[in-house]
Amino acid sequence: MTQTSKRKLGSSVRANAIKHGWRSGLEESLAADLRSKGVEYEYETQVINWVVPSRNARYTPDFWIKTKSGKTIVVESKGRFITNNRQQMILVKAQHPELDIRFVFSNSRQKISKQSKTTYGMWCEKHGFLYADKTVPQRWLDE
Repeated sequence: MTQTSKRKLGSSVRANAIKHGWRSGLEESLAADLRSKGVEYEYETQVINWVVPSRNARYTPDFWIKTKSGKTIVVESKGRFITNNRQQMILVKAQHPELDIRFVFSNSRQKISKQSKTTYGMWCEKHGFLYADKTVPQRWLDE
């Protein structure tokens, strides 16, 4: 498959997801996976206020999931994980240590920039976030 056809396929997946109320194809596929596993979830139903130095800001997590034990985990799905997102998550975690925020990436082996050897997964490990690729792991749901 050529790069151009991959791009067209990716944009049509995203366009279809947006048409159905999602912000990305990954969010749509995560929701479908959770539904197929019988997992109840909320999608972008709650807003977390957080402070960016010198201004107030808001963060709306993608998924709030209750585990089998009743624990709530916050799952953020990311295809691209740009600098602003990474900075935001560090601040949100510091200001809301009671939240268990985790990531599901399209590809956790993706480098954070062309100049860096650090991958999304390595960044998560450095900053104390759990992460997975493509789907919410069953072990998270079983907690």
